[in-house]
Amino acid sequence: CTVVLAVEGATGGVDVRGGAPGTRETALLDPVNSVQEIHAVVLSGGSAFGLDAASGTVRWLEESGIGFGVGEIRVPIVAAAILSDLRVGDGTIRPDAECGYEAAATASVAAPSEGNVGAGAGATVGKLAGMSRAMKGGIGTASIQRPDGLIVGALIAVNPLGDVIDPSTGSVIAGVRTEDGRGLADARVLVRESNASPSPSNTVIGVVATNARLTKAQATKVAQMAHDGLARAISPAHTPWDGDTIFTLATGRDGMEAELLEIGALAAEAVSEAILRAVRAAEGLPGIPSVSDLDSSD
Repeated sequence: CTVVLAVEGATGGVDVRGGAPGTRETALLDPVNSVQEIHAVVLSGGSAFGLDAASGTVRWLEESGIGFGVGEIRVPIVAAAILSDLRVGDGTIRPDAECGYEAAATASVAAPSEGNVGAGAGATVGKLAGMSRAMKGGIGTASIQRPDGLIVGALIAVNPLGDVIDPSTGSVIAGVRTEDGRGLADARVLVRESNASPSPSNTVIGVVATNARLTKAQATKVAQMAHDGLARAISPAHTPWDGDTIFTLATGRDGMEAELLEIGALAAEAVSEAILRAVRAAEGLPGIPSVSDLDSSD
């Protein structure tokens, strides 16, 4: 699992586009609802079992005195989403509350690791022809900083049914392999030929964060626009077998103000870049090659 902490509180938003999501506290992020700030987002593998990781993060935050005040009690507000990776390795081993606790306790401001770590440990891509022709996915990050001080970053765990595509070239980077396992079949071609046999073990989940000041409604709009970056870099995206979910965190640090349009557009760019970085940093597993494994076989 991977934990993003906002110990001072941050305005949160979320947009769920996939047809098979697994989430926690997404209703609370609706702009019409009362609580205005959240304190962490947990991304986890393990399918629905992995939602338990958020309970550990809640415990760590409470022990640290962080949360929504209810009298003398602090109630941490922790949103979460999971991806399905039960068919990679031993499906009976899943992230639990202790994992969420340890991830929160060891979180830092250092640049996060990418590839086969955290929520990306069991991630795979390109399962439109089943797991036997999939490739290794992972977790990736990207950040854009403007001269005026605006920062928009993304942390994305990449486990889609579809292929990963470089938006700048339209080329498939990782995805469904050919039947001999040595090349890329291109999911867009498989769909046109009605030649798909999808695996249910999918979902892209992530967090977009900014130092700008946003309302809950604005944070929700940024999450919606961020999905454009997902759709640019993954094809097909938002399928009935993906639970694609993106959260927004806005700290409003130093009173940073920026146009909502610009924040959302930068969020989409950061998401695309983070997706590409995730698969390029991933390391192959037995029977599940990475981008570098396929490149070296040429």
